[in-house]
Amino acid sequence: SSVLFRETPIGLVQRPAGWPGLYPDKDDDEAAEESTTRRHPTEGADYPPNEMVAVEGGDVSLGKPLDFPSYGWDNEYGTRTVSVPPFRASKHMITNGEYHEFVRAGGYRNEEYWCADGWAWRSHRNMKWPFFWTPAGPQGSHEYGLRTIFEEVDMRWDWPVDVTYYESKAYCRWKTEMDGSPTSKPYRVLTEAEHQLIRPQQHNLDAARADASADKVMTTSGARFPSGSTGANLNMAYSSHNPVDAFPPSHTGHHDAVGNAWEWTEDHFNPLKNFEVHHVYDDFSTPCFDGKHSMIVGGSFMSTGDEASVFARFHFRPHFLQHSGFRLVASEEDAPAMHLFAGEFEGQAGKRDHEAAIDEEAAVDSMESNDNVYESDDLLSMYLGLHFPSSGSKENVDPVMDHDNSPLHGLRFPQRVAELLCSLNPVRTNNRALDVGCAVGGSSFELAKSFDHVEAFDFSENFVAAARRIQSGEQLTFKVPVEGDITEEVNVIQEPGVDSAVLEKVNFFHGDACVLSEYVDSKENFGTFDGVILANLLCRLPDPVACLNAMPKLVNKGGVVVMVTPFTWLEEFTPRSKWLGGFNDPVSQKPMYSKDRLKEIMEGLGFEKIHEEEMPLVIREHRRKYQYIVSEATGWRKK
Repeated sequence: SSVLFRETPIGLVQRPAGWPGLYPDKDDDEAAEESTTRRHPTEGADYPPNEMVAVEGGDVSLGKPLDFPSYGWDNEYGTRTVSVPPFRASKHMITNGEYHEFVRAGGYRNEEYWCADGWAWRSHRNMKWPFFWTPAGPQGSHEYGLRTIFEEVDMRWDWPVDVTYYESKAYCRWKTEMDGSPTSKPYRVLTEAEHQLIRPQQHNLDAARADASADKVMTTSGARFPSGSTGANLNMAYSSHNPVDAFPPSHTGHHDAVGNAWEWTEDHFNPLKNFEVHHVYDDFSTPCFDGKHSMIVGGSFMSTGDEASVFARFHFRPHFLQHSGFRLVASEEDAPAMHLFAGEFEGQAGKRDHEAAIDEEAAVDSMESNDNVYESDDLLSMYLGLHFPSSGSKENVDPVMDHDNSPLHGLRFPQRVAELLCSLNPVRTNNRALDVGCAVGGSSFELAKSFDHVEAFDFSENFVAAARRIQSGEQLTFKVPVEGDITEEVNVIQEPGVDSAVLEKVNFFHGDACVLSEYVDSKENFGTFDGVILANLLCRLPDPVACLNAMPKLVNKGGVVVMVTPFTWLEEFTPRSKWLGGFNDPVSQKPMYSKDRLKEIMEGLGFEKIHEEEMPLVIREHRRKYQYIVSEATGWRKK
């Protein structure tokens, strides 16, 4: 990162050959003549006046078309229309000269200008002036030079000041107190939608959607970017900022609406409507949709490629430096900004943690109130019938009504999953097995015929309670649906070979497959395993990848994982952004299949695919209606 180079002590960096030059300065004689202004820069001589320019407002449609012929990050795609009220924005970004007034006035010493988080950051860093200003005179003289990426130069008072979001907002509060705002609301920084209104019309979102070449970076090199009526310091035209009045203004009268420095906004980094995580880089955006990242817009002199595009939607934490500045904005209406959490960045960490705690309590309350779809008695009966298909033989109730071509091959599904694991000959290191999503225990008891110990858990407390009752020797009964409200009550009958010695080998508990890795680290006597099964579980998890990521910790070398799943993705159980497949790539529109993604994940975790088959199962709804499901069964051996 060029910012990291710029932050590194000057003695530890050197300018590479072929590196673009700084923006051309005034000749040496003129610079020497004006050097006396270093201590006390003056408006009009060292930096231009910066009046507030009115903007009419209007509707802004955000979002990059899926078929746009350039690379894009996932957060750029989607749609949102924002109605922007009239506002006023400073003609230029705030210059070093203007910001010098704030520093000299003691802005870094007055907590009143800072939000709580900002003041904590300023105090921790002991900041007294912007990071890239270099002291050039006695303490308290307020004489400064300027650090560029590879040089230390005399202060450029007419360049945009390079500051954090916290510093930007502190200046806004100070400026409001000193001069008053031209509207009924205090000064603030720009929003994403307002920024789009002041960009040059020839290269704005609407123009680029109509003609890809209107996104200037698609056709313009860095060397050519400064030229013409929409010239800008972008795409590494130079290796530094430039005077804020160096390039022509946009149609609204605003300079540097594109390039020179990124602009901080009031928006939290946020997804557009129909946002889709891209499978190639699934954690680029989503971890930052947290109310702790602010959007930056417009690009800087160092922005190239996608970051120099009109569709760019970038973000950083409010205390980060990123060749970023700001311009003043005032309006009569509230800022048309997207906040993921109420407020700006004031107390965001505490607020988010508090709301997360509330969400966690709500989740616990939901579990305790048995809102889980799998906690109903009807579902319990259905699963007892699935796991113990011999049940009903004493009462002359068949699991499937006798008829030609009866799908009896779909019975004993849990037992067949367990048998498949054993047939794949996992290396026996400790002869222990794990049944993830064990339901009422049919597969767990089948595993216990071949393994010395079985750990088995399910998210449904009702299922686990039933499995424990069966294990204890209690004679359970359940209702088999016949027609309408008519049912037959039958006794649970175990598979042959499941005796008391087998039953004792299983430890049932209530658990969550999405936090499986935590059990390895903290659950007493949980341990590792030679064999693991997940039967029709993966597409019912809120975060299937979190479950899969636990496998390397769980499985002994040479051990085998059997996963059986129909890949029936439903947003009722799994957020669309967490699906392994079953969707079209949002950019290429190529269909993405779950089995391909599963192979990619498991191989990346150190497993080799050793088996694949289609495994049917039958679930009874009533005497004349059944679910017939064909799941994909795969076996994976740990290398």
